[in-house]
Amino acid sequence: MAAPTDHPLAAIPPPRPNGVSICMLGSGSKGNAIYISSGATQILIDAGFSGTEIERRFKARGLAPDQLDAIVVSHEHHDHLNGVGVLARRYDLPVYMSAKTQAEAGPRMGRIKTIAHFACGTDFSVNDVTIHPFSTSHDACDPAGFTFRIDGRKIGIATDLGMATQLVKTHLNDCSCLVLEANHDTRMLEEGPYPWPIKQRIKGRTGHLSNEASKALLMDILHNDLAHVILAHISETNNSPDKALSTVGERLDKNAPKLTMALQHTPSPLICL
Repeated sequence: MAAPTDHPLAAIPPPRPNGVSICMLGSGSKGNAIYISSGATQILIDAGFSGTEIERRFKARGLAPDQLDAIVVSHEHHDHLNGVGVLARRYDLPVYMSAKTQAEAGPRMGRIKTIAHFACGTDFSVNDVTIHPFSTSHDACDPAGFTFRIDGRKIGIATDLGMATQLVKTHLNDCSCLVLEANHDTRMLEEGPYPWPIKQRIKGRTGHLSNEASKALLMDILHNDLAHVILAHISETNNSPDKALSTVGERLDKNAPKLTMALQHTPSPLICL
């Protein structure tokens, strides 16, 4: 039975996760949000769902949004930005984004007390977490991927990129955990219901990575210390979890990193690194 609201334990927040952890709160064209914790610091990368939905997903994984320390925004598209303003105001959170992204996204976020600008190529820190933003090839004004250095570990996030440039490969080269886009199966996209201009946009150089392109990127940066790869931004129309996993994992052997999938409607388990 749940504790009544006036029970003395009801006001005690859930404990912060111990050690380095990551949770894919959801990933896809309807919304994206990623939680990363060092144990001492908790960061939300993008908030593409409503504030209420993100709170629901936090609760489903035993996490507490009022313990967040910051929100980091990759770019201004709605599926990454939707809940940023609400959460920042509700929990008095600083928001980190590029100046160009703020200029484009500002009217949709509403008033935010603290916005800190970062520049791709230059490190910044949130408490004990060092974040390096790097430029990606996507049709936004100043899109960024990220690496997070925490207690000797490096987490890389590379979604929403039409092509894996050498810059992307360089930054993801020595990660211990990687969030990697596998958006579409090329044949499903070509034969699917989307209008031709949308198909062209998705498979273009500033669109999204296919399963095959994701596999090629992973093969280029695979190394012995890469322990976990999470496939993200899976299209519900032009891909399937089975296709993404089988294609990207096709050339992985038994000593390869664990390969898992981030879904649109359900948060992943909390992955402790």
